[in-house]
Amino acid sequence: MTVWGLIPARGGSKSIPLKNLVDLDGRPLLDYGATAALKSGRFDRIVCSTDHDGIAARATELGIDVDRRPDTLSGDTAKVDKVAQDFLLRAQQAGRTLPDIVVLIQPTSPFLLPEHVCDLIDLLNSCDWAQSAHNYCPVPHNTHAWNQRTADADGKINFLFAKERQSARNKQEKPALKVFGNLIAARSSALLDGRGFYAEPCAGCEVERPYEFDLDEPLDLVLSHALIQAGAVSLPHMQDR
Repeated sequence: MTVWGLIPARGGSKSIPLKNLVDLDGRPLLDYGATAALKSGRFDRIVCSTDHDGIAARATELGIDVDRRPDTLSGDTAKVDKVAQDFLLRAQQAGRTLPDIVVLIQPTSPFLLPEHVCDLIDLLNSCDWAQSAHNYCPVPHNTHAWNQRTADADGKINFLFAKERQSARNKQEKPALKVFGNLIAARSSALLDGRGFYAEPCAGCEVERPYEFDLDEPLDLVLSHALIQAGAVSLPHMQDR
């Protein structure tokens, strides 16, 4: 089974300008997921899809291929499923043999570990019935769906699942829900068909908190640095500088 890694890294981030190159504990954010992928040893090819010269240069320094994505897929509304589909179609047209699996390595998941990569690839490889796979993490009690509210224009608050919450107010009574972890993969055939990275049926495996951390806003940069400094995450693959 052949596996490619795809790192989507636009240059036009609005929440944190040029987020993919922002410094996190002395390294560009791009380095974290890319290094985990490289250290996993499970990829036949790793490609950074970007529209930015600086990101392309850093990816090259890391030993990663660069694919210049079309302008039509470089805006804020560009969907990663379309980016992957376009990338595979152009690779196919160029005469490349496509991989069996494409793994999406998101730079906003800085706590991705090489073993997370290995576990997910092995899972999808072992599940003939699955068209995609991703890891997941338990939903914290406070953000459980049955605790969520809506707010009207006049400020009135309503529980989104009021009936369910009445029957289960403490965390032991609520059903165990999951949220996305830090890694997703799909079969190339599903991506080419337009079914995307969440093509069904989908397999899953659990990843521990806080390794699912998603770095999106300026406060997330502060929090991720604090987690690293406190030793709340172990990133031995990042120690070689």
